Amino acid sequence: MAYIRLAQIDELEGTPREIAESGQAQYGKVLETWKAIMNKPDMFATYLPFLRTVAGPGVMDAQLKDACALYVGYLNHCRYTVSHRATSAAAKGVTDDQMRAIVGANWSEMPPAWQAALELTRELTVNPQNENYGDLPQAATPTTLAEAKKHFNDVELLELCMTIAMWNALSRFHRVMDFDLDMPEAPEGVKPE
Repeated sequence: MAYIRLAQIDELEGTPREIAESGQAQYGKVLETWKAIMNKPDMFATYLPFLRTVAGPGVMDAQLKDACALYVGYLNHCRYTVSHRATSAAAKGVTDDQMRAIVGANWSEMPPAWQAALELTRELTVNPQNENYGDLPQAATPTTLAEAKKHFNDVELLELCMTIAMWNALSRFHRVMDFDLDMPEAPEGVKPE
């Protein structure tokens, strides 16, 4: 059961309601995370467009963007985020085996750009709580940052880092809210424990 009350579309007016209805039309339902955020309509009115801008089409490869988001959810042990990102990744052609390789850090068969992005994802997810700013100010090692810079241009790096940061924030939000799954369970071997 969700930690806070979940609002409904019919409680919204104006722009927040229009945005909620567009999301419902896109997904065929109103997602649990939206219902929580709809408790503050102005926040919801900015949240969903921002999420679409970060998670939606951009210059970065869409499969890779979802792969990194899936890995963030997995590293944060968030079943809700993993469920959503696995559903999105599958819709973009990422196979169950590829998802298992992503979360299992079995990346040797993946293109070097994917390996660099996934390592950056791991470091930006795990290191901030384990490494002091003075020891690792960018939360990723210089080697990992250089490898990512080798494979991605500035706009791709912006999208990649924003994707990692956003899904870290959302997966932690999802965990504390304890939402019921509103997307299919992630494949076996991908679900966090």
